[in-house]
Amino acid sequence: MSATVADVMSRDVEFIPGEAPVQEAAVLMGELDVGALPVGTPDALDGVVTDRDILYRVVAQGLDPRTLRVSEVLSRPVVSCTETDPVRTALDLMAAHHVRRLPVRDAGGRVVGWVTLADLSRALLLGGDALQTSLKRLTEEA
Repeated sequence: MSATVADVMSRDVEFIPGEAPVQEAAVLMGELDVGALPVGTPDALDGVVTDRDILYRVVAQGLDPRTLRVSEVLSRPVVSCTETDPVRTALDLMAAHHVRRLPVRDAGGRVVGWVTLADLSRALLLGGDALQTSLKRLTEEA
């Protein structure tokens, strides 16, 4: 597979500040229909807050999401990839670190995108020669 992360990533990334209340992060995730947000700025990524972080570190503990700050529940260290990495490299990173999304950095280390397991799966499925050949055979037989 010759596709790079830049070919499949989203360049529209919403950040949340670490000092924001967890409730604000949850609301923003709902509005954007995402399961995680990068915390900080493109030049200074502090961590990632996920829906699971909120569920297990806030809700399950009975803590108040209106007063608890995102910086108190975010996940670290941040595993990321570069926009020039092959899609397979990003997938391997996700598997090795048990994450479903990665911030994407440029050569200078700035966050320029976000890639999810769904993005990578789509790229691998659509770009896979074996799958394409099988689908072609199926449609020709019909």
